[in-house]
Amino acid sequence: MKIKKIFDLSTPLKTYMPIWPTNPLVNIVPVGTAARDGYNVETFAGATHSGTHVDSPYHMLENGMSVDEIPLTQLIGEGYVIRPKLDGPEITVDKFKKKWKSEYDNKIILVHTGWDKKRSYTKEFQFDFPGLAYDTVEFMIKHHPSVIGIDTLGIEPYLHADFKVHKQLLAHNIAFIEDVAGLDQLTEGKKYLIAALPLRIFHGSGAMARVVAMDVF
Repeated sequence: MKIKKIFDLSTPLKTYMPIWPTNPLVNIVPVGTAARDGYNVETFAGATHSGTHVDSPYHMLENGMSVDEIPLTQLIGEGYVIRPKLDGPEITVDKFKKKWKSEYDNKIILVHTGWDKKRSYTKEFQFDFPGLAYDTVEFMIKHHPSVIGIDTLGIEPYLHADFKVHKQLLAHNIAFIEDVAGLDQLTEGKKYLIAALPLRIFHGSGAMARVVAMDVF
């Protein structure tokens, strides 16, 4: 196998970066410096769902699979980016039906909205981001992508405080990658080898992840 190119799809973790509005802010503090101590080292404080991260079923389901239990075969595999038309905060099922191809079934699907380019402490970025409408649930369960990623702070719009999309899809062991970045680098419909590797946090609801797409086909 020859890797032609690797695309980094991860949001850099930074102190006080805009994240999910109710989560504690990331705080990265240097506690060792090469000049003073002979080495550089930092402490990290923040939620496990900071920046680019994977949601496990346990995130919403009491007895769901935790992030350390998600099979690596689910998190590494063939995948595609799709660009559904946006006309409001809800990406409805008809938008996906217009884009979906049979080869997308059971693969990693990354939804490109361009929202990562809006990152800032604004109402638009933190509260008005687009996501999957509830009418997409049956469609997604039928086609069962192994993972669904999106370049917003959540898989469904913030206005859905009941997290019905989260709960229904996670109940079918469809994992999520949220706050992906740089999907504009990928060609829609082109097959990539995608790896989304979260930290192996024991019994974790989710974990920060380095996500890459590789052009190998």
